Amino acid sequence: MAWNEKLSAIRKFNRFELKYLLSYDTAQHLQQDLKKYVIPDSYSNKDDWLYTLSSLYYDTDDYRFYWEKLDWLKYRRKLRIRQYETEKPLTDDSIVYVEIKQRVDRVTQKRRVPMTYKEALDLCNHGIIPSYDKRDEPVIFELYQFIKQNNLKPSCITSYMRNAYFGTDYDTWLRVTFDTNIRYRKNNLDLADKALGEFMISPDKVIMEVKTNERVPYWLTEMIASYNFRLIRVSKYCQWLETSEAVPRTIFYIADDVKI
Repeated sequence: MAWNEKLSAIRKFNRFELKYLLSYDTAQHLQQDLKKYVIPDSYSNKDDWLYTLSSLYYDTDDYRFYWEKLDWLKYRRKLRIRQYETEKPLTDDSIVYVEIKQRVDRVTQKRRVPMTYKEALDLCNHGIIPSYDKRDEPVIFELYQFIKQNNLKPSCITSYMRNAYFGTDYDTWLRVTFDTNIRYRKNNLDLADKALGEFMISPDKVIMEVKTNERVPYWLTEMIASYNFRLIRVSKYCQWLETSEAVPRTIFYIADDVKI
């Protein structure tokens, strides 16, 4: 099974996520060093090992999920429809993922169900439950209750280009990603529309994430230390809200002139 097929098959997982802000040039150098230890995600374009992710986020009218993060709630959730873009246009029948991303203390948990784009919109916008695989039943009804109890509505679309790498046999569940061209749209919230949004982070900056459900390998800890990287607290969802000035700017905001 290809790595992207393994990832697509995962419906639930727990993991730790460590985030760093890099310059574009530094990210390129680091990826060359990493390639001694990891392999590219086979979902990526074979020419540049990039693929594009777009997510339609849902929230309350008063941005409850943003304020929960700002208040450092130990237990919090958010909802999104996620699309792994391809050369084919997104249609009603295209497969997307409806996801609940949850934070419990320092652990990130995700539950998601694949369905068509039309089914995803019917569920998230109108509470219409689609036909589903029996093993997805608990997540389907969690999604339904989460949407209905909070009266969730489409909030924004985020998109970015990603280089993703997986650990080899010795570090099976390690994943390292580099996100660039990070944009948002607060209007025209149709994933099928490929209109470019506004930058939420300067295009010369890259967000690197280290994701693991176990330990961070020693070789990676040493590599990060050699570059003198510092951990950051950033959420793309919070970043778009603060960039667009829908909410006040806080410690989560990454300014264009931030020093890295």
